[in-house]
Amino acid sequence: MMFIALKTEDGVIKGKLSFCCRMLNVTRQGFYKYPADKDRPWKYEALADAMRAIVAEDVCNDTYGRIRMYQALVLKQPEGIRIPGEQTVYRVMEEIGLSHRPKRRPNGITKADRQARKSDDLPKRDFTSAEPFKKCVTVITEIKAKDGKLYVSAIFDCFDAAVPGLAMDTNMKAALCRQTLENAVRAYPALREAVIHSDRGTQYTSGTCRKGVQKYGIFQSMNSAGGRCHDNARCESMWARMKEELLYGRCHTEEMDIEELKTLIWRYFISYWNNRRICSTNEGLPPMVKRQRYYESLDAAWA
Repeated sequence: MMFIALKTEDGVIKGKLSFCCRMLNVTRQGFYKYPADKDRPWKYEALADAMRAIVAEDVCNDTYGRIRMYQALVLKQPEGIRIPGEQTVYRVMEEIGLSHRPKRRPNGITKADRQARKSDDLPKRDFTSAEPFKKCVTVITEIKAKDGKLYVSAIFDCFDAAVPGLAMDTNMKAALCRQTLENAVRAYPALREAVIHSDRGTQYTSGTCRKGVQKYGIFQSMNSAGGRCHDNARCESMWARMKEELLYGRCHTEEMDIEELKTLIWRYFISYWNNRRICSTNEGLPPMVKRQRYYESLDAAWA
């Protein structure tokens, strides 16, 4: 249509118009509809602006796919905008170029001590929880930096994927796991008596970690025999998500020093992940928003 419009000066040159329409197998009615519609505003322009605003809210929001973008729109309810279905959201995202980077395969760093006493697998791959601080998962991940390696240990709550505890160090000794636990209990005393599930790494089977578990009345759980990755899939998937959103294709970690990485990761989890990141498993709510609504529903039930 654009070619015909250029050649005929938007249909003014009638002789050329008849010839071009005949050669390109286009009806005149179809052509005249084109110049009438081309200057008409795009009906999804306001929706596209709302999507761009969501992406601009945080540097990590550009990893939102159609599901999380749709959930973010539902949560925010932009004024004067009717929110369409997920497929339409996806088409608009494609139209305005909101694309994503490919995923990478994480490398495992777990080393099991076959002689150490293991704990039972309590979740048995059921990573859901009806209440906060009842069932949690934890594992360590490794990030290469300019001046060494940074090991990050976090505890994730299965209720809403919140991170109540986080610790980082340049080694992955048992003290890192215990520090994670202490940070979590100090911030959220209700974590006592929770089930915390991990892999069978030497850090978690060590006496240092077990003493911390016993001190706070935690029920320790570990992957089943054989070290199957699926037994702690929830935690592994969260680390993969963090690296995709925060690091891959965005930060050259080997050009950053360890202190810079620590600041970046603290901000991501404590500020962004817990409070603002749309989480699909929470039906589109950030972890702390889901938690707040849970406690509000309890208050309403007791009122």
